[in-house]
Amino acid sequence: MSPSAAGGHRVDDAVVVGGGAAGLCLADRLTGAGIGVTLVEAPEGPLRPAERTWCYWEAGSGAFEEVVVASWPRLRVRGPDGRVVESDPAPLRYRMVRSGAYEQLVHARLRASPGARVLRATAHDVREAPYGAEVRCTAADGRALTLRGRNVFDSRPLHSAPPHRTLLLQHFRGWFVRTSAPAFDPGVADLMDFRVPQPRHGLAFGYVLPLAADRALVEYTEFSRRPLTTAAYEQALRHYTGEVLRLGALTVESAEQGVIPMTDARFPGRTGPAVFRIGAAGGATRPATGYTFAAVQRQSGAIATALRRDRPFVLPAPHRRRALAMDAVLLRALDTGRVDGPRFFTDLFHRVPMERMLRFLDGGSTPWEEFGIGLRTPVGPMLRTAAELPFLARRTAGRSEERPR
Repeated sequence: MSPSAAGGHRVDDAVVVGGGAAGLCLADRLTGAGIGVTLVEAPEGPLRPAERTWCYWEAGSGAFEEVVVASWPRLRVRGPDGRVVESDPAPLRYRMVRSGAYEQLVHARLRASPGARVLRATAHDVREAPYGAEVRCTAADGRALTLRGRNVFDSRPLHSAPPHRTLLLQHFRGWFVRTSAPAFDPGVADLMDFRVPQPRHGLAFGYVLPLAADRALVEYTEFSRRPLTTAAYEQALRHYTGEVLRLGALTVESAEQGVIPMTDARFPGRTGPAVFRIGAAGGATRPATGYTFAAVQRQSGAIATALRRDRPFVLPAPHRRRALAMDAVLLRALDTGRVDGPRFFTDLFHRVPMERMLRFLDGGSTPWEEFGIGLRTPVGPMLRTAAELPFLARRTAGRSEERPR
């Protein structure tokens, strides 16, 4: 479908606000479905994020296979006592994509479509209109722009989390390192390595994605209520690479840092008759893991299919309610300290086949499989937490709820 006109102005089938993973993926899927789309990205400056890494697991070849930097057939979890759980989760493989190459690929596809365009502008507000909605923007040269669409999909980050009972942060800093001698197995990725000092509240782990025998992304990650200073992350990474991994002489070629909210907040998917939130702002981040990339791919495909059928549109939920309910229990149990995080995750990966665990974390497991996984967790603390949750107030700001009300 090509853009139509209203009062002499262009009206797209869809306007997508934000050029992160969610916005790029949706614009790409809509273009592939023949749906007219305008993608609005922030101009160069503080609103454009630095290049970052996205990881996910997938069976077979996906829509972005040509920009996959690396993939791993085997995954590993290391307990705080050094216990190793390693497995091949076939048919799934763990994959890494870098945002720069991903953006270039999607832009090339949009340029090849007559019904698609990319605009660099700062979006200010989204308003309802007789034909759908409009987005008020300022172009890089200062011009005021109004973009019109039958539907608007907004992926801009929220200023604060919606009302929640639990709010943890997954915060991290990673080094892309090169070692002076071979130090990594390129066929194995370390999802969680708990052989690091644990914080008083929450949990911490290392994360290693080998790119070659002498190159890898090495991250230090915490699940806790507050991020660290850059200096504290650097100290933790020096300890992890030097004392735990014993990598020897290495060069840090680049670094990346981020914070991902992990919360049981309810994210509104629809903010107007024709205005929808997508990506992390729309609840695509899996609360218990922080993974987002696979969920936005699924949701984008479902949106494209629904719009192509030209029926009354309902935004597909990025995660099932059952999965969100289980995540709410886990987050609360971790936040209260009722379960020991490092032991919890190590035991779970030890007791549940890796492929089933990954499907569970991605929301693809059956109720019977989830019941079996639940029996392999600390049942007493988890049941106590589940019973407590309905009596906890949702807070609009601040840290997690401390006690039932």
